[in-house]
Amino acid sequence: MVNSNNIYKAGGIIIKDKRILVEKSRNREFFIAPGGSIEKGEKPEQALVRELLEEFKIKVKVSDLEKFGTFRHPAAGQDGKMVCMEVFLVKAFSGEIIPDNEVEEVRWITSNVPKEIKVGSIFEHEVIPRLKEEGLID
Repeated sequence: MVNSNNIYKAGGIIIKDKRILVEKSRNREFFIAPGGSIEKGEKPEQALVRELLEEFKIKVKVSDLEKFGTFRHPAAGQDGKMVCMEVFLVKAFSGEIIPDNEVEEVRWITSNVPKEIKVGSIFEHEVIPRLKEEGLID
């Protein structure tokens, strides 16, 4: 059941050279996973495919996504709201990653996140440590 106090998102894990891609939108403080809100009638995988095309001009097939997990965490700066994120490993894509739309900056980071970068809570506390533990990132 959809809860109005929840924010539903799909996030993608893109790894290159044992580093994970994070992005920061204009006028935002935190770096987050590529992806975004799941629109009415969309499956999480469809939302992620759409968002990756909008944000980075890369084409991804649903068959190239592998479920990594479902994560919940209080929404930053939004009292009483929870972010519910379906996260997928992006195993393949076509095109070059070119930030577009609202994306202001991208970084490739390891589990040792530089102090000047604030990473969204789900990725900081849940996803990045698990990727490190599984040997997918440094």
